[in-house]
Amino acid sequence: MSASYRGPFVGVSAVVIRDGAVLLGRRRGAHGPGTWAFPGGKVDAGEDPAVTVARELREETGLRATRVEPVRWTSDLFPDSGLHYVTLHHLVEADGEPEVREPDKAHEWRWWPDLERLPEPLFGPAAALWATGWRP
Repeated sequence: MSASYRGPFVGVSAVVIRDGAVLLGRRRGAHGPGTWAFPGGKVDAGEDPAVTVARELREETGLRATRVEPVRWTSDLFPDSGLHYVTLHHLVEADGEPEVREPDKAHEWRWWPDLERLPEPLFGPAAALWATGWRP
């Protein structure tokens, strides 16, 4: 790993599955614009990752997490921004319908029906999770 990477920082993702479909958003913002990603974000100092998952899900999509279960972690390098994140992925059950609450971070939220073939391009942490072979 290059010494120019800042981090590692701790991030989370919320893998929300409903009726056999997974919630994905098309990203805007600092890194990964145009890629498809799970809701998520950076863990604040002293914050429990499960609390971060619920907070980020609500802030980004308006969904309310009713169950949060950790499933895997990935080590993610972002060469375009020089960042290194360890991403803690969580399987989440949630109430409500997604809406774009932070238009500077996401173009749209969509229920993707094919868990074996996610849309391309995937955001690094989502691609890394799927590359492990984990499926809900």
